[in-house]
Amino acid sequence: QASQEELKAAYRRLCMLYHPDKHRDPELKSQAERLFNLVHQAYEVLSDPQTRAIYDIYGRRGLEMEGWEVVERKRTAAEIREEFERLQREREERRLQQRTNPKGTISVGIDATDLFDRYDEEYEDVPGSSFPQIEINKMHISQSIEAPLTSTDTAILSGNLSTQNGNGGGSINLALRRVTSAKGWGELEFGAGDLHGPLFGLKIFRNLTPRCFITTNCALQFSSRGVRPGLTTVLARNLDKNTMGYLQWRWGIQSAMNTSIVRDTKTSHLTVAMQLGIPHSFMMVSYQHKFQDEDQTRVKGSLKVGFFGTIVEYGAERKISRHSVLGATVSVGVPQGVSLKIKLNRASQTYFFPVHLTDQLLPSAVFYATVGPLVIYFAMHRLVIKPYLRAQKERELEKQRESTASDILQKKQEAEAAVRLMQESVRRIIEAEEARMGLIVVNAWYGKFVNDNSRKNEKVKVIDVTVPLQCLVKDSKLILTEASKAGLPGFYDPCVGEEKSLKVLYQFRGVLHQVMSADNEALRIPKQSHRIDADG
Repeated sequence: QASQEELKAAYRRLCMLYHPDKHRDPELKSQAERLFNLVHQAYEVLSDPQTRAIYDIYGRRGLEMEGWEVVERKRTAAEIREEFERLQREREERRLQQRTNPKGTISVGIDATDLFDRYDEEYEDVPGSSFPQIEINKMHISQSIEAPLTSTDTAILSGNLSTQNGNGGGSINLALRRVTSAKGWGELEFGAGDLHGPLFGLKIFRNLTPRCFITTNCALQFSSRGVRPGLTTVLARNLDKNTMGYLQWRWGIQSAMNTSIVRDTKTSHLTVAMQLGIPHSFMMVSYQHKFQDEDQTRVKGSLKVGFFGTIVEYGAERKISRHSVLGATVSVGVPQGVSLKIKLNRASQTYFFPVHLTDQLLPSAVFYATVGPLVIYFAMHRLVIKPYLRAQKERELEKQRESTASDILQKKQEAEAAVRLMQESVRRIIEAEEARMGLIVVNAWYGKFVNDNSRKNEKVKVIDVTVPLQCLVKDSKLILTEASKAGLPGFYDPCVGEEKSLKVLYQFRGVLHQVMSADNEALRIPKQSHRIDADG
């Protein structure tokens, strides 16, 4: 938001500070020349309306964007934004040809009913019968990839294989999707499998209003029994900022009508649904609470009542790494029995393990299904996951330090040179501030501070920035904007990839003040709230 006059004033101040002719020492003169050139380059960018607009919107990467050299000079930031987005689209279209979006699911069903529903009297004479038999009774694997053809057309290839108790089959599908406008898209689907004949489908999505959309899916399934048509239509509407309402009508195989309301907020997710259909009609309520912690922990519960019986489910999920989420759900129902469902999401892959424990409502099965996963998770988290993540973070930090070592060394040398060049200016500023009982920076440190006893083994990594901060004082005020302080004159990053803070001890009107500011936090001093109590 700085005006041209403010830019010129800052440019003149830094030129006076770094001008080579002001320094007689050969080493200081050489350092001053380098910093003076950097200041000049910055002013060239910010004093030109076009390059300043590019830098303000997109930063250094905008200035380095391929294609600007053939672009007609624009007058407004809006025109420059439009041109930049056009160049971005061209680059994106070139990348589309080489990019796919793979998604997959692996489901392994486990029959563990022998743990609780054991028929001991039938196997007394069989060798090894004293051990419960746990079997894999079903498996399902599905995979899909997207191949963007153009910016509006996408081909989707998917397939799946399933087996249960020795019998199985599979299918393969090809879909072609086209975005027809900003309001909708259409999709053609072709499929075939060994259990069913060819499949032809058409899916259409359309925004009716900014708050309402409709989706229609019609399909023809060919089989030895003839042609089986199917039609599904979903009408959805935003009821408010966080609430959606859905109406669904399905005709054909398992015809049904379904209505649901979904409310999703920052801390919760609520779904209420009712279905009337053949063969299943039911009512369902589910609630999920989202904790605002680093691991994105969620707990959930649901109740489903219908012609098939009653099912109660409860569970939790938690982020265990940057790309992985682990969840477990206990399902208790009549006549379904007790099951434990474990799910791992890893990027775009899902691994699902439903474990059927018993066909009866046994308290012991419910207890072990609830407590067992918790004990195993906390033991694994403490002994395996946490040490692994800590080691991984250290490796990433070390890799980042190595890749930026030369750049950081150069920044450090520039900062140290700037501090030496600031000495005379800082001396004059301090004399002026002392004369008016103004703002004097007694001590200032920037970097990683360790105040928590649990982290006392970590190394403190800070640099002294007393001189650079005092140099920024003007008329007994110091104002820092919302940006990393590592970019200030006389600063550099002492701990790449780690959280940093700025700690300042300063004197104003003869009274000591102290403040601690986060790296990207704006700072204005002096402030009454920073004053150090003389009694404390």
